[in-house]
Amino acid sequence: QIDQILIHQQMELLEILTGFETQNKYEIKNTLGQRVYFAAEDTDCCTRNCCGPSRPFTLRIIDNLGHEVITLQRPLRCSSCCFPCCLQELEVQAPPGTPVGYVVQNWHACLPKFTIQDEKRMDILKITGPCVVCSCCEDVHFEVKSVDETSTVGRISKQWTGFLREAFTDTDNFGITFPMDLDVKMKAVMIGACFLIVSLSFTNT
Repeated sequence: QIDQILIHQQMELLEILTGFETQNKYEIKNTLGQRVYFAAEDTDCCTRNCCGPSRPFTLRIIDNLGHEVITLQRPLRCSSCCFPCCLQELEVQAPPGTPVGYVVQNWHACLPKFTIQDEKRMDILKITGPCVVCSCCEDVHFEVKSVDETSTVGRISKQWTGFLREAFTDTDNFGITFPMDLDVKMKAVMIGACFLIVSLSFTNT
């Protein structure tokens, strides 16, 4: 029974000092700042540093008891808008091994757009970002809308963290808001959507 989630990427000292891309780790918190989940990327060194933001990954979301409760699977896909038949996609499993939904990138000439689908591939929500994804001194908002895009039902926001942190690291803070009564499976898929947006728009290497 929540309507907001906060995601904080953990700072990796090796990555700051060397620029060498390490496995991303995140804390997922409620509005009181209490950690409810921990998320860790499961990729090999070569994939992270050769494929950059386009890399495939498995991201495992673990509860405070150490149990894996959500698994995010992103296959290798083309990141070029010239190939609209092979855009990014992410599968959300909850529990691991049981797909509950998908996040599918939609082709658009200038806007980052995504569709949230349920386990049967039915469209449930749409996500639209700004034309220029730049977080210079202000938050960046991706609006979550109804399927017909006539009403806004939530938001995924990249929060401004200060000049030094923005310039020299890719450790970001994100917020997700959604209706309190949204199906819990779709809340999990929205978490997946946030991580796909993170990897596409806010990963430096």
